[in-house]
Amino acid sequence: MYARAWLSEAHAVDAPPIVLVHGLGVSGRYMIPTARILALHGRVYAPDLPGFGRSAKPPRPLNVAECADALAAWMRANNLTGAALIANSFGCQVVVDLALRHPSLVERAILIAPTIDPTRRTPWQQVARFLLDIPREPLSLIPIALWDYLNAGILRGLRTLSHALQHRIEEKLPHMNVPTLVVCGERDPIVPRDWAEQAARLLPAGRLHVIPNAAHAVNFNSPEELVRVALPFLRSRECEGNSMKEEGAVKT
Repeated sequence: MYARAWLSEAHAVDAPPIVLVHGLGVSGRYMIPTARILALHGRVYAPDLPGFGRSAKPPRPLNVAECADALAAWMRANNLTGAALIANSFGCQVVVDLALRHPSLVERAILIAPTIDPTRRTPWQQVARFLLDIPREPLSLIPIALWDYLNAGILRGLRTLSHALQHRIEEKLPHMNVPTLVVCGERDPIVPRDWAEQAARLLPAGRLHVIPNAAHAVNFNSPEELVRVALPFLRSRECEGNSMKEEGAVKT
């Protein structure tokens, strides 16, 4: 697996690493705006999942569990145990499976716009909502995403979407026993607020934060606001409790 890394000698090597996990079809490139800010506070990594970006392409698209296992193998190879995982969209499904299948690797997690909303689990609904999201994202995201989609291949993207639709994240969230912050954009048509609230409630130690005026790719369209929310959560060592707590929106 190919990965980008931001390593600073100013930070202690024993500080928990931060691993950013991208969404469906794209690569870790669109995580760079958030990674650069987080790198001021710790070690940050943004891998490309198998089949996407600059990573090798398996003969067939991996399902969610296989993506989680591949990510786990990469993390172990790089001594990244007890990490903080920050994921967007499909990457959230991978991180949830990672936390269940390889719990020693995940110290806490931030799920940004976790898919799939169980009330909108059809390919046509997902494609329609994706098209609604495009004009709400920064124009600078379009060439990055388009290149990544073409590089991965349309067939690989569609088959990965099929795996995502079959993966029932709502059945797995109640078993994710690490402090977890759910983040959603106020203007996200793919992960609307009602599903984000439900996802946070399903988590044993979950809380919710809504980013004003943000669309689906919060890590790209609102990196400063995201990091402002993420840092206190990442630095907090206590358990977040057993019920969903909604925090105030970030002021812009």
